Amino acid sequence: MSSKMYLNRSLAVGALSAGLAVVVGCERPPVDTEQKGYRGTGMEEVNNPRLRDDDLHLAPAAADPVSAEGPRAGEIYQNVEVLTDLSVAEFTRLMQSMTDWVAPDEGCTYCHDGNDFASEELYTYQVSRQMIEMNRYVNANWDSHMDDTGVTCYTCHRGENLPAESWFAEPTPDVNMAGLGNTMMQNLASEKTEYTSLPRNAFERYLLGHDDLRVEGDTILPHLDEWDVSLQDTEASYSLMMHMSAATGSNCTTCHNTGRLGQWDESPEEREISWHGIRMARDINANWIEPLEAGQPEVRLGPTGDIAKVQCATCHYGEQLPLDGAKMVDDYPGLMGEEDADFDFLQFGDLGTDGLRDRNAE
Repeated sequence: MSSKMYLNRSLAVGALSAGLAVVVGCERPPVDTEQKGYRGTGMEEVNNPRLRDDDLHLAPAAADPVSAEGPRAGEIYQNVEVLTDLSVAEFTRLMQSMTDWVAPDEGCTYCHDGNDFASEELYTYQVSRQMIEMNRYVNANWDSHMDDTGVTCYTCHRGENLPAESWFAEPTPDVNMAGLGNTMMQNLASEKTEYTSLPRNAFERYLLGHDDLRVEGDTILPHLDEWDVSLQDTEASYSLMMHMSAATGSNCTTCHNTGRLGQWDESPEEREISWHGIRMARDINANWIEPLEAGQPEVRLGPTGDIAKVQCATCHYGEQLPLDGAKMVDDYPGLMGEEDADFDFLQFGDLGTDGLRDRNAE
């Protein structure tokens, strides 16, 4: 065999091997697709049902209903501050369900002193009270993101003490770390950025802080005095978008016409829902989670001493509708609080309201 023929055959075998490696690394077809937007824009939802874990995404069966009649829990039990309006039977049913949702192995004593259920000695008691109050608040005020679906403890916890999908702040890297120079909080593989080289502090900026998501100018090649978005700002914005896409099992086209990313009037309704979801995460993290930080044991804190916080996957776990849209709150009305008359989602950061629709009025 001539050297030329040997070379050609070697190249062919190498190409075939590379092709097989690529095929093995891809998802096995077929996948489900659904057109979500205008024809010719590529606005399709792609889903592979074989990647789904039903045990994680199906809501548990509701406990048997009980009577709402009789004495109130706040009249019978000591140190009840949040669920005072429930009947004793409703209160007991909800407590048992919460145990199944959050601490199925530990039982009631995960939050309570077994000798004195009214004791606040365990830090988990304080956390649980705050989380119940937060649950009721979110269900009453954030229908702009959840509509009437609502959430329960199970939405985030899925049978675990701590939600599997939460986040901590990262320490600022050493400028001369390993001789690589300043990595600018990026360029290192991270699950936060779906293993891209994008910034890893997008959660701090957008799901806790009130930074603006901005990537586009209004004119071609805008001058610096006309547009104040830096390349780092743009990269951080895309970092959050990468997370949101993976966290909800969605494509960019779920929320955007990718030919005109900045146009609200050509975007699906899901973009507005996500817009509110960012603000809901900010509200939860800043007003409900961070205030609990001081009472946490060290083992519950991250590398910078901060408490675990929520992000999109904390509820969604890779699905566009958490628990397939199950309205668990309908089975547990005790987790529906009263609407706050002073509530205004714009207080959690205004990224611009052009094109927003009043979905509740439709």
